[in-house]
Amino acid sequence: MFERFTKDARAVVQGAVEHAEEARAQTVEAEHLLLALLDREGSRASFALAALGVGEQRDAVRRALREARRRAGLSQADTEALAGLGIDVGEIVARVEEAHGVGAMSGDEKGRRRWSGHRGFGRGAKEILEKALRVAVARRDRHIGDEHLLLALTLRPGVPAEVLADHGVTHESLTRVLGEGTGEACA
Repeated sequence: MFERFTKDARAVVQGAVEHAEEARAQTVEAEHLLLALLDREGSRASFALAALGVGEQRDAVRRALREARRRAGLSQADTEALAGLGIDVGEIVARVEEAHGVGAMSGDEKGRRRWSGHRGFGRGAKEILEKALRVAVARRDRHIGDEHLLLALTLRPGVPAEVLADHGVTHESLTRVLGEGTGEACA
């Protein structure tokens, strides 16, 4: 499948691997793909993000992703659902961090021996790559670009889609900005 990726899309995947390594995460996840997309300049996805106002909000998006990682990857929707059951995720995070240090629930390997082996892709990241292919096919695009990865991130429920939506980036808004087809067949 990677032979169909554009240079920009390959750079995003490589950037995601680097973000996972930097975080000492065991696998590359969807959040790492979003972080790598935020790093890009001069690509279709970066222009779409800028057009939707995320250019100035990149740091806010990164902070929101960090906060979700501190909550063990729970989205705000998950946190609110648990609150409805009387479970205060903020209190749980505070207690765990009090006992084990800040970021203890993040899943990162900080403080452990650095793992230098090949990082595989987690289920979420694999789903994004598969959805990106479906988005490209639905849009009748020959290659998978970074814009397809961004569109795919908005289609998969979870922290990246929630954080993007909180900053005005939805599948619909991206489709309007990017034009050329709707990509609805891939949802």
